[in-house]
Amino acid sequence: MDLATIIGILLSFGLVTAAMVMGGSLMVYLSPVAALIVLGGTIGATLVYYPLKKVLGLIGILKNTLFPKTDEPSTIIDKFLEFANKARREGILSLEPALKEVDDPFLRKGLQLTVDGLEPETIKEILENDISYVEDRHSYGAEILDTMGAVAPAMGMIGTVIGLIQMLNSMEDPSTIGPAMAVALITTLYGALLGNLVFNPLGGKLKNRSKEEILAKEIMLEGILSISKGENPRIIEEKLNSYLPPKSRKESA
Repeated sequence: MDLATIIGILLSFGLVTAAMVMGGSLMVYLSPVAALIVLGGTIGATLVYYPLKKVLGLIGILKNTLFPKTDEPSTIIDKFLEFANKARREGILSLEPALKEVDDPFLRKGLQLTVDGLEPETIKEILENDISYVEDRHSYGAEILDTMGAVAPAMGMIGTVIGLIQMLNSMEDPSTIGPAMAVALITTLYGALLGNLVFNPLGGKLKNRSKEEILAKEIMLEGILSISKGENPRIIEEKLNSYLPPKSRKESA
């Protein structure tokens, strides 16, 4: 689980809620009408922008963002050193029994192609297509979140205009001015909170998580190609370490 995302959302909403409570009753900020305008408008506009299948697919992408399955690059490099040493001692076919213990589908697929004896160029072409698909999928998800982050505050402003129109339309009845003004201001609040505390931060997190996953897959691709070419484990280690910052690289034993 990505604790930073969970803590960030809870902390931001917790502090905002605490400030509201300190200023008066929290019930003042609850408005079903404002919620309908902002949430309904944001979801509706997003569905106009993007196909339903893509919007629903965002749920799965966010799940991977909050619960990342990719190992740390240093862990991936350690795994490849084991595979490289085993392949060098016992041959490429000796890696086949180990495939059952590999959890990452991308890594398992690459090693299986290597064991099956495909040419390095063919393996590279297949795996690069997989990486490109993942990158496009994450980019699309981040784009949807960015759109929702832009639409939510705009829907808040629309709600404000609606509230002001209602207020001006009933100036002769002072008892209706307060509720109408409340809708006008609360919709702006809801839109700003959703846009700046939920959608935009999640879009940024998805972009960063995508970069991390793509880096991990590029390290795997380099390792798979090196093993398929029968390169020395020491050379493979140096190649894979080149993907990491100098401070994160492990010294060769």
